[in-house]
Amino acid sequence: MKSFPALLRRLKILPRWVIILIDCFFIVFSTLTGYLLRFNFSVSDLKVNNFQQGLLIYTMAGVLSILITGSYRGIIRYTGLQDGVRIFFMLLLNVALVASINVITFITNGTFIIPFSVIFISLLSSFLFLFNYRLLVKYIFTYYRNAIIKKSRVLIFGAGQTGIITRHVIDSTPRMQIVGFLEDNPNKIGKVVDGRHIYDARKDNLDHYFDELNIDELVITVRDISLERKNELVDACLRNKVKVRTIPPVEKWVGGELSLNQIREINIEELLGRETIQLNNASINQDIKGKRICITGAAGSIGSELVRQVASYGPERIILIDQAESPLYEIEREVKGRFNVRVIPYLADITNKHRIAGILEDNKPEIIYHAAAYKHVPLMEGNPSEAIHCNILGTKNLADLAVQYRVRKFVMISTDKAVNPTNVMGCSKRIAEVYVQALNEKLHEEGNFSTAFVTTRFGNVLGSNGSVIPLFKKQIEVGGPVTVTHPEVTRFFMTIPEACQLVLEAGTMGKGGEIFIFDMGKPVKIIDLARKMILLSGMQPGKDIEIVFSGLREGEKLYEELLNKSEDTIPTHHEKILIGKVEPYSYEEINRYIELFFDLVHDKNELKMVALMKELIPEFRSNYSRYEILDKN
Repeated sequence: MKSFPALLRRLKILPRWVIILIDCFFIVFSTLTGYLLRFNFSVSDLKVNNFQQGLLIYTMAGVLSILITGSYRGIIRYTGLQDGVRIFFMLLLNVALVASINVITFITNGTFIIPFSVIFISLLSSFLFLFNYRLLVKYIFTYYRNAIIKKSRVLIFGAGQTGIITRHVIDSTPRMQIVGFLEDNPNKIGKVVDGRHIYDARKDNLDHYFDELNIDELVITVRDISLERKNELVDACLRNKVKVRTIPPVEKWVGGELSLNQIREINIEELLGRETIQLNNASINQDIKGKRICITGAAGSIGSELVRQVASYGPERIILIDQAESPLYEIEREVKGRFNVRVIPYLADITNKHRIAGILEDNKPEIIYHAAAYKHVPLMEGNPSEAIHCNILGTKNLADLAVQYRVRKFVMISTDKAVNPTNVMGCSKRIAEVYVQALNEKLHEEGNFSTAFVTTRFGNVLGSNGSVIPLFKKQIEVGGPVTVTHPEVTRFFMTIPEACQLVLEAGTMGKGGEIFIFDMGKPVKIIDLARKMILLSGMQPGKDIEIVFSGLREGEKLYEELLNKSEDTIPTHHEKILIGKVEPYSYEEINRYIELFFDLVHDKNELKMVALMKELIPEFRSNYSRYEILDKN
């Protein structure tokens, strides 16, 4: 025998003929009720007044009225006011038809076939029966639908205005049930807001409440919550297998209102970022507003975010340089759509000196942000000539042309992999650092202060192309396994917007020759990152998704550094930004080596190229690489 819920699922929409039959039944029943009330329930009086004939006429008029008005068309489980209005008009038509027949019989026979009092009683009772039975079916359907659906029991962290708005949005879905609020504020704990209790989220209370209240989900609505506190909440949720959700900032609410589909699962980037860094936006604005700005690598992860942030300061124009056609087109369209700024895209390679010279000649940029580079460690380990060609020779081309066309400031983006490099990519970036710093020193010695060269050095950026987080996400989506190179490997992380803020601040702060180093906070263990991402996806590491160790790839380190052992730092006006005191190179020495790289870049002898890099940068010691043989000589 089928269960009622199963039957209910099959009968979601009743056939129209069934609704017509039910409506006719209630019309007949209402008419009969009218007759009984009119003749005080006397059966003999009913027969004398031909009630069977009256019922037949009323039924036929009712069927005709139902078909004309289409009152049967509404879906009963969605019955509303409009359905009531439609039923009322159908009954008025029914009364009009019956009354017309009454008048005709009176004219022809001198008697009314149906007493008008019966017509009036039938009208009222028919409306009550027809509308209320629909409401009853709607209620029963809703009740059993909610009984069938297992509701998620939800706690909201934050009993402020945003939390209350979130509560009302969640209440609109039958799939979620608000159990109460969580608060850190002692002035709110223990009180009741919007009919829900406020629980104490401090200390070790979370595990207790999650268990006692049988919580399935936590929605974080507090916007100024510290990163440390957010991680505490998420860790407690993961321990108790509670799903974590969050809401977007108020300014991102669609049409100024929060909707259910905007309450999303928290992502790993929100837990790895750091507290918001306050930068000198007034100085940056003064440096960029109304100026001609050039950005190389403009279609990449860092470059495209730099374009967005620079555009927000209102430059006179932004010159975009990249060799990736489609991404360059996309960032051009995005910026033109969002900002009132002139954008000039150039599909160009920084190693093509003649092409870059033409771009600088035509646009005369005042600031260049140099983000173009090859960055993938294993790929560059297998293709050292490309790392040399782009990262070293391309940077030299651009830097030399910046001097030639009197660019006021040249800001180069480097990496923590340039410190004590263990791979070709990191060493190529270190050589590029050395060149622009030596060129800056040479210009100052000559009394030429037209171009200032500044370098920024930071670690991995969250969500950048080819980084570990997008890789882990894809691996989790397909069911694993998640591949980690080594159980002890660690990395520094920062968000792309933070990285770009650093670049802009460095461009403003730098006078020339500095290597700015960002306080990257604590390094993150990659195995812990993998476990947390699996847990956030609602699965268990080692059970639903396996973690396998693939071994360190060519040139990779177990941990990254931001300073060489022989380097020190100088503080700046910003506590999170330091200036690295690095060992200087003479321009003549570095330029001589780079001229040799020009000769070797098309040579097939990769060992000779890498050997020259090691000669120039003595701290370059290959790791898990075929070039380790060069370190033994």
